[in-house]
Amino acid sequence: MKSSRLATSFICIVAASGLSMLGYSVLKFHSLNHYPFLILLAVSAMASRLKLKLPGINGNMSVNLPFILIAAAQLSLFEGMLVALVSSAIQTLPKRGSQLSPVKLLFNVNTMGLASGTCALLWHRNSLAGHTWSGSLPLIASCTAFFLVNTFPVATIISLTEGAKLMRTWSSIFQLSFPYYLACTGLMSIVSAISRQVSWTMPIAVLPVMVLMYGSYRLYFSRTANAGVSGGEQVMAAAAASPFDLNSPFEVTSSFG
Repeated sequence: MKSSRLATSFICIVAASGLSMLGYSVLKFHSLNHYPFLILLAVSAMASRLKLKLPGINGNMSVNLPFILIAAAQLSLFEGMLVALVSSAIQTLPKRGSQLSPVKLLFNVNTMGLASGTCALLWHRNSLAGHTWSGSLPLIASCTAFFLVNTFPVATIISLTEGAKLMRTWSSIFQLSFPYYLACTGLMSIVSAISRQVSWTMPIAVLPVMVLMYGSYRLYFSRTANAGVSGGEQVMAAAAASPFDLNSPFEVTSSFG
């Protein structure tokens, strides 16, 4: 009972933080970059529905991460957060015939919005952009912050609901999800650089790459399931690569994605 109350309190904190970040982004918003925003919104929405059922746990992951990162880096804070929020909400939508959990949606959307907002604030921070490593420091700082803000809340909710050790849970998430984050960071950096010189349609070219990555993960998870490998700590880490899909923050049974 105590862990349930703590989990509820934590979800409220995450929701309040996400909403506060959204409110701040609205105050800083000036004008809409119509075409870039609409392109990234559409592509990230499509990628969000490319979901994989994770073996061993009741959850899923999608391949929308690079588009969320690109939006955070190239759009305004408000626009980037909108892309992240909509993308996360679409991923959380259950298949036909299943019921949507409002608590799940609340947690997923606000966790992703908070991560996206933090990433955007660090990317556009003048003190980082003016550093000697002007090309790399904002990238490293913003994507590291995104990774931490996206993964620690999930590790925390698992720790509160399952009684697992927080750092051990987060360490498991880190080990298998970090390569995925690293690859998406590279894609974000490349697309951001090319888009300034070529066209804002470049993010569309990333979608086929993510479809291939989706196929790779699908094959890997299929083989993992067939081999009888337990989901436990190994699969939970891969799930950290995208917004998490909790069945219930109060009765989590290694179910997130």
